[in-house]
Amino acid sequence: QVQFEESEGELVQPGGSLRLSCAASGSSFTFYEMGWYRQAPGKQREFVARAPLDEDTYSSPFMKDRFTISRDNAGNTVYLQMDSLKPDDTAVYLCYVQPRYGASLIWGQGTQVTVSS
Repeated sequence: QVQFEESEGELVQPGGSLRLSCAASGSSFTFYEMGWYRQAPGKQREFVARAPLDEDTYSSPFMKDRFTISRDNAGNTVYLQMDSLKPDDTAVYLCYVQPRYGASLIWGQGTQVTVSS
């Protein structure tokens, strides 16, 4: 069973930065893919970025200029560096793992990020 350890949610001022982390455990092997989605109140879940093992990362074109995903392959930990935050970035940020190629995603509990002055 996969277990997640995610960074705490924060309140950030507009224009500020925040780095989220998500460490997944419960497997003897390195997960194929880790990544992030987000969900704002009243909105659908939205893809943010993905980091497949030994492949290039991919970020949503709507956020790639401000958000950067990285991954510690040795430790099954993924990070999301968020810069120039806007109030519209307010959401629960959900970390996921895909244990093997084509497998279903397994979700973490989520981290609340609030961007407000």
